[in-house]
Amino acid sequence: MRESILTGLFLIASVSLFAQQNPTWEPVFRKINDEVQQHSKAYSTLKDATETIGHRLTGSENGSKAEAYAYNLLKSYGFTDVKYQPFEVESWSRGTLAVSVGANTGSLQPVKSVSLAHSPVKVDLTAEVVDMGNGLDSDYIARPGVVKDKIALVYLGLLPGTTGRSLHRSEKTAIAIKYGAKGIIVINTVDGGTLLTGTASVTGKLIPIPAVCIGKEDGMQWKEQLKTGLLYSRINMTNFSGLIKARNVIATIKGSSLSREKIVVGGHLDSWDLATGAIDNGIGSFSVLDMARTFQQLHLKPKRTIEFVMFMGEEQGLLGSKAYVAAAIKNKQIDHLRYMLNFDMTGDVRSYSSSMPEAKELFQAIGAIANKIDTTFTNGFSDRTGLHSDHQPFMLQGIPTGGGGGGRGVNGPAGCYHADCDVFSLVNSEQGLKNTVRFVSMLLYGLGTADTIPVKKLNDEETKQFLLQHNLKEPLVLEGAWRWKD
Repeated sequence: MRESILTGLFLIASVSLFAQQNPTWEPVFRKINDEVQQHSKAYSTLKDATETIGHRLTGSENGSKAEAYAYNLLKSYGFTDVKYQPFEVESWSRGTLAVSVGANTGSLQPVKSVSLAHSPVKVDLTAEVVDMGNGLDSDYIARPGVVKDKIALVYLGLLPGTTGRSLHRSEKTAIAIKYGAKGIIVINTVDGGTLLTGTASVTGKLIPIPAVCIGKEDGMQWKEQLKTGLLYSRINMTNFSGLIKARNVIATIKGSSLSREKIVVGGHLDSWDLATGAIDNGIGSFSVLDMARTFQQLHLKPKRTIEFVMFMGEEQGLLGSKAYVAAAIKNKQIDHLRYMLNFDMTGDVRSYSSSMPEAKELFQAIGAIANKIDTTFTNGFSDRTGLHSDHQPFMLQGIPTGGGGGGRGVNGPAGCYHADCDVFSLVNSEQGLKNTVRFVSMLLYGLGTADTIPVKKLNDEETKQFLLQHNLKEPLVLEGAWRWKD
């Protein structure tokens, strides 16, 4: 008990010290709060974009329209330093798909399905279906050789009654390939026949087997049938794969006295093509655009340089953020990146998070003032991390990453994740977007003006140990992104 009391007192003292060192924070935070509450455009611009552009698939005509929309919006906010960061990569888009199933190859019946990204350009496969449970290594080890030359049926998450750590759909696909499967059918976890799309590739390149998603009800019925008999499936698909051109959109506020130090705040602008991507990631990216508007409207000039970045290609393999980091390495700017704040489906921020626990005192000093202005900000803090969003390429270079937590401000986002129901009507709270904009703008200004930031870029060995500590080696090995030799 005494130790916890001392720790709490130390935290309070540290928070107080940060606040004392930066006495301008509270009046600026109040201006940020008033500006966003009265004039935020996050909700209205997201609504307009979903209605006038539609989906924002990278490499498509709509994707190009979205890039121009963000660029012109930032220009209209008064930014003079706005640029496109073009990149050219191999990308993927869906073509045709027909999936059928039956107890024998002569009685196959069609089933509702959707292709998973980076499936082959053309395939016509008929094979036996094998239930591989959660699709983890342990499922295949328990039944050696059973899936070879067959189609693996796997659950997207963890089946009821099972425990452990699940993996991303792309990692489950990589495991199926490793054990010799000729195809993979992923059962969605959402009721109502909802289909999920997304990439099935850990590398962002074509995979050698077809990968599709089916609804939960169909998938669970198949699992029951497989308990007493055989099932066969035919997967007939065509897709497109080739080089595409896309552009990140970057607006910069140059720092007043520590301009070489840079803080990046971003979210991915792109979406899948089944709907308009209002949740994934309209609520994140359009909130970041409104943070930029807020800084520009209030003429905020932090010590450190702030870059507001709209990443493209996140859905197809973090393409835009990888291009950004590759450029930073090439032009030797990577060592000047002090923080990367990422907002992916974050729609109602009420607390802060960081990959580095050492940032807690600074983040909570900023949050204490936010809480003083509005007690709905809880000023909680979490030091968590993971993969599969645009913070990842930065994190793999040892750069501290962070963001926000709280409510999402939407109706059932999990059910419509990557699905054809991800539309603007899910965004049921304009205030939720305002919360993200105002509280994160306060965090951003605090990081930009703090006398010191108590975390640093990790060196290569420190980065390795950080990833091991967070149990990220296995998925990174599957992804081909683990660069260390043990």
